[in-house]
Amino acid sequence: MQIGVPKESWPGELRAALTPTSVQKLVAAGFEVAVEPSVGVAAGYTDSAYAEAGASLNGDRARLLGSADIVLRVRKPEASEVGLLKSGSVHVSFLDPFNEKPLVEAIAKQGVTAISMEMIPRTTRAQKMDALSSQANLAGYVSVIQAAYHCPKIFPMMMTPAGTIAPSRVFVIGAGVAGLQAIATAKRLGARVEAFDTRPVVAEQVQSLGGKFIEIDLGEIGQTEQGYAKELTPEQLQLQKEGQKQVIARSDVVITTAQVFGRPAPRIVTGDMVAAMQPGSVVVDMAVETGGNVEGSVLNEVVDVGGVKIIGQGNLPSAVARHASDMYSSNLFNLLDDFWDADAKSLNLDPEDEIVAGCVITRDGAIVNETVKNL
Repeated sequence: MQIGVPKESWPGELRAALTPTSVQKLVAAGFEVAVEPSVGVAAGYTDSAYAEAGASLNGDRARLLGSADIVLRVRKPEASEVGLLKSGSVHVSFLDPFNEKPLVEAIAKQGVTAISMEMIPRTTRAQKMDALSSQANLAGYVSVIQAAYHCPKIFPMMMTPAGTIAPSRVFVIGAGVAGLQAIATAKRLGARVEAFDTRPVVAEQVQSLGGKFIEIDLGEIGQTEQGYAKELTPEQLQLQKEGQKQVIARSDVVITTAQVFGRPAPRIVTGDMVAAMQPGSVVVDMAVETGGNVEGSVLNEVVDVGGVKIIGQGNLPSAVARHASDMYSSNLFNLLDDFWDADAKSLNLDPEDEIVAGCVITRDGAIVNETVKNL
């Protein structure tokens, strides 16, 4: 079975879907792997490393896509390339299926089985395939590094002959995978960290990392079966804003991570909150790609609002492309390894399997994921 890995064409995307280590494992498992030249150069992997791992290099992108039984990539395919995919093949990538219905329909029409990496369920068995979490983990780290770079204060407390420097105050809004990594990274750098999440159940996790959990009474709240925060009502959002305002005003750095899967990010930091911060403060909007948590954030820009820098950098995992590629590649290998039937030399994507039911979006010319189908 032939695996094809095209070079990413999305602007600014530096990650590679497969690394040489995973190529070697897949070849050992019986796959043939072909990659487009320079597929991993931006992540630090040379073409020779792929060749040594057992991959062939194919510079004809159309032929690479058309001959592959399985196409692995990071980003969703361009609409113009869907027609190049072989009918009956399997396409695996982040797909953004809730916002890309025409693309999903085109993939179904092409007769391609599409696996959306965002839709891998958060279960114990699927943990090793959970690319959304692996990439969010790195994004949380990068958000703190960016904040530290732009902040005119150092993070740790220092005792110096010139006096004592107080630690910077970092406030993380949202304690999911990205938020928890942001908390841990800020603590490692010596900051005083506070955090809030709409799910009180994560308070213990925040505290275990050395952060202080801010309690705001929002009434009846909770999380989905997948572990995501449930969407708040307008009244609850207002209570959250009022409770956070004082914490934001005293913070040197605010990092927002709040996203609702498949829907625009909630606006939780308003212009008046930013205006109440001291000049030199920094706000990192990790949700900028899905509409943004912060009023005034701009995708892929750092804007200055009254002396407060608002960082709206998108695709944060790509800033650490080497490790982001390693982790994503491992997620893909684990996915293929779990469903590979060595005797039949095919992927056994049983519709009754809970992972398959969650992440397979199209099959046999139709959209089969119930949630996406009913949009």
